[in-house]
Amino acid sequence: MSKLFSKFLGVFRYRNLVGVDKAGNRYFTRTEKLDGVVKEKRWVIFKGEEDPTSIPVEWICWLNGQRKKAPTPQEMIELEARRERVKLNAALLKKEEEMKSTSSRPKPQSIGKVESPDLESFIQQFRRGSIDHDKGMAHDDVADIVDGNKDDKDKERLPPRKVQYPEVDLLLTRDPA
Repeated sequence: MSKLFSKFLGVFRYRNLVGVDKAGNRYFTRTEKLDGVVKEKRWVIFKGEEDPTSIPVEWICWLNGQRKKAPTPQEMIELEARRERVKLNAALLKKEEEMKSTSSRPKPQSIGKVESPDLESFIQQFRRGSIDHDKGMAHDDVADIVDGNKDDKDKERLPPRKVQYPEVDLLLTRDPA
């Protein structure tokens, strides 16, 4: 019985204080020998309420075994200063984005009569004098017809446009079964 009691007391007696964070949480370590394997146990004792979100990232890494050595007070000061710089930079960027978004908002356009698009520049692209070899007409003739410069007789000269729709042919040739 005394052996069991001594082991029970040994659990609380043989703990090493490794460090304290800014919130006052204390971090401990103890080495245990279980089944011939020496293992290091790490844990935290919270100062006030048990709030896991109050543990800094560097201490979480140490508790999980991702870090071999506990963070030093100097390292914790540097990391805290870096976090503050990041917060300030984020606030500045947010302010700049707000300034850009307010200054670059498009001004509302007045709603009124809208002008029709100018097709002259579009038509002039086709007035190069090149010949359409399939039809035998110069593009100038087609442009004049579109502009209304030619007679109705000239319009009749254009071959009728035949449009083929293969989908319609398929529908017409199928048997309605």
